[in-house]
Amino acid sequence: MNEFHVDMNEYLPLRDVVFKTLRQAILTGELQPGERLMEITLANRLGVSRTPVREAIHKLEQEGLVIMMPRRGAQVAQITEKDLIEVLEVRLGLEEMAVRFACERMTDGQFTELCQAADEFSAAIDRDDLTALAQADENFHSLICRATGNDCLCGITNNLREQMYRYRIEHLKNHDARKNLDGEHKAICAALEKRNAEEAQAILYSHIENQQQSIIQMLKEKSK
Repeated sequence: MNEFHVDMNEYLPLRDVVFKTLRQAILTGELQPGERLMEITLANRLGVSRTPVREAIHKLEQEGLVIMMPRRGAQVAQITEKDLIEVLEVRLGLEEMAVRFACERMTDGQFTELCQAADEFSAAIDRDDLTALAQADENFHSLICRATGNDCLCGITNNLREQMYRYRIEHLKNHDARKNLDGEHKAICAALEKRNAEEAQAILYSHIENQQQSIIQMLKEKSK
């Protein structure tokens, strides 16, 4: 079993470093849904004692990424259709608001940066790089939010975007979905360039709805 990559930060307590490491491992799929989290095993992989691992697991349980099972202990929470729909319902409301404000407030420089982010996503498709695709997709939406100039909206959206990471990875495993996302990103850019908020919101709605249907289909196929 491989050791985790632990990014030791001198400004963070060890328990927080362990928490961030395990959280990232869950979000990226290194720790799979349903996988048991054994304190001793994790402590050995991380090169730490059991105490910070136990504390990290407790925090991950509070975030809903870990569940406690009777007689089995902690395990990575499954990706469920209900959780997906709830997260995407909130995301849709926030991102429709963000794209509307971005239409009003986005500068020429920010628009250029957004187009570059869309191109980076296209390039990642050509390289078949799943991690780069997820990062490019996340960056694209983050740039729209930053263009609103609303720090409160960005903070809430960024937190939700982290919860979306597991779902985003599942969606991007579908090669047809990648092409659809690429076209939708460019269509959003075109609507923003025209400062057409209604068009941008309509495209964004389809963008997220398509993502939801794609992931639900994948979840159903996995459960067979």
